[in-house]
Amino acid sequence: MQRVEQSIRVKAPAKKVYQYWRNFENFPKFMKNVEEVRLLDPEGRMSHWKIAGPLGVPVEFDAKLTQDEPGRAIGWNSVGGTIETSGAVTFQQLDNDTVVHVVMQWYDTPAGTVGEAASRVLQNPSAMLQEDLQRFKDIVEGRVGSGLKR
Repeated sequence: MQRVEQSIRVKAPAKKVYQYWRNFENFPKFMKNVEEVRLLDPEGRMSHWKIAGPLGVPVEFDAKLTQDEPGRAIGWNSVGGTIETSGAVTFQQLDNDTVVHVVMQWYDTPAGTVGEAASRVLQNPSAMLQEDLQRFKDIVEGRVGSGLKR
């Protein structure tokens, strides 16, 4: 199992920050390895994710919301696919800012134990998440572009 946890302070109200995050189809705009997110139901409680995995191995899975508290928290678990993942993001209002706190964990990395070891050597998931959160912050705060080249 791998686990990553990061936080960032965004100069925007929690309601706005939550709304942008809750539209999962926004993720390819700020998460470097997320290639596509497609909603599977009108409420957005189920979604299909396509991610660039370690060693170039594509990863696909469906995710089901386990928690959805507008302006406060979102949690998920994967359902099937090539990887198991779960996590949560919380949105804490502090004055005019929002602290976004993300915890993600994943199991059954493609290519098994070798893939997991390679992903730890070749990638730094903590730094990757921090960079993704910085792009998220830039977008929500109205800075130009996400910095991603697609």
